[in-house]
Amino acid sequence: MILRQFYLGCLAHASYLIADPSHGVAAVVDPQRDIEIYVEAAQSLGVDITHVFLTHFHADFIAGHLELRERTGAEVCLGSRARAGYPFRAFGDEEELALGDIRLRTLHTPGHTPESITLLVYESGASNPHAALTGDTLFAGDVGRPDLRAALGWSALDLGRLLYQSIQTKILPLPDQTLVYPAHGAGSLCGKNISTERVTTIGAQRQFNYALQPMTEDQFLKIVLADQPEAPAYFTYDAVLNSQEHPSLATALEQSLRALSATELGQLQGQGTMVLDTRPASEFAAAHWPGAINIPLDGAFATWCGTVLQNDAGGRRSLAIIANPGRERESALRLGRIGWDAISGYLDGGMASARDVVSHPRLPAALVPSDAWLLDVRTDNERAHGAFAGSASIPLAQLPARRAELPSDRRIVAFCQSGYRSSIAVSLLQSWGFDATDIEGGYASLSVMPTPVPFPPAPPPHR
Repeated sequence: MILRQFYLGCLAHASYLIADPSHGVAAVVDPQRDIEIYVEAAQSLGVDITHVFLTHFHADFIAGHLELRERTGAEVCLGSRARAGYPFRAFGDEEELALGDIRLRTLHTPGHTPESITLLVYESGASNPHAALTGDTLFAGDVGRPDLRAALGWSALDLGRLLYQSIQTKILPLPDQTLVYPAHGAGSLCGKNISTERVTTIGAQRQFNYALQPMTEDQFLKIVLADQPEAPAYFTYDAVLNSQEHPSLATALEQSLRALSATELGQLQGQGTMVLDTRPASEFAAAHWPGAINIPLDGAFATWCGTVLQNDAGGRRSLAIIANPGRERESALRLGRIGWDAISGYLDGGMASARDVVSHPRLPAALVPSDAWLLDVRTDNERAHGAFAGSASIPLAQLPARRAELPSDRRIVAFCQSGYRSSIAVSLLQSWGFDATDIEGGYASLSVMPTPVPFPPAPPPHR
């Protein structure tokens, strides 16, 4: 048996290929949308991908199950509680699939989502599972958050109760030596305390995972529902799209990779197309296209695109890309991974082809004007550990919804922890007509200004 993990760092996403080379068959679990890595792995092993499983309808990325179905003929497999707009094989609780000499058994483990399953993997003749592919039910150090389906009619409390039962009746009874392969690692917003470990064991989680300690259902709900990070705006959109038939990534990229002249880009912008600049923040500050939004590729690019670029209805406006030459396809691909297929093209030649440019010199902390309106775009949790006295707090994820709170008669100087998020914030502010720049070096550099002071406990999130 071969069980291979594929890890996509920018989305903290783990997917898997399970293969029996002696029988020439394989299954893929929770694939990313660009599927070449699985196709190439299968070819190198001399196996055919016959099945593709989703442990649930993922909210943070678009899965590649439909791409694998079209490319390899693989049968799409979901838990029997799932409802989808495409044909799939529905697996009941504890139902098995023979994959050569390997046995795959599905456990219904609702809680993160109603349709969540865990996939147990048994080697030939084994009575105990070798591994559990837990999706977003169990992570290293955490469990999946139960609050992401509110927009689809499920309460966090109801899903939290289901999650407690899944942990107690399906996960904890597994043998200690069972390997745990989750769908996410540290950095994913599908949990609040996910470890950097990409593989663990049931025994280790029984000992160290806060959510697997002996407790009542009420105690579990209190601890699991508390302090969850703010969910990006695109999560509901992606969860729904993963349950629907939709065009392939290849089709989307064919449209996205159309070269645009500066004139064409200007015309599209005039018709309402957003201009997305994916270059580093320092390059954007030095010179950029008027009205462009800067979300650098070298960071949590897709997550921030899905968080701050949604339209008021939660849908996808058309984008045009400005990237450093050679990174246009990467920009479009990473947008495609979260289902942002509405891309009109990219500026041919990058900023070297632009005619009119604007800039906003980033300020060293020592040169911040005394009358500036300091805007802290870090999260409430970050700010609770220290904040600069007199600064206003609007976390970046909330900025589009809270723009009415911004002053129109003062220069806004934004900062985050390092400068990545503040560049996004400044580009948004400038596109809205505000006079704005950010602090070079972020919060850490503010030590040259009056000493930062501890901040009182963060207020409740803005409603």
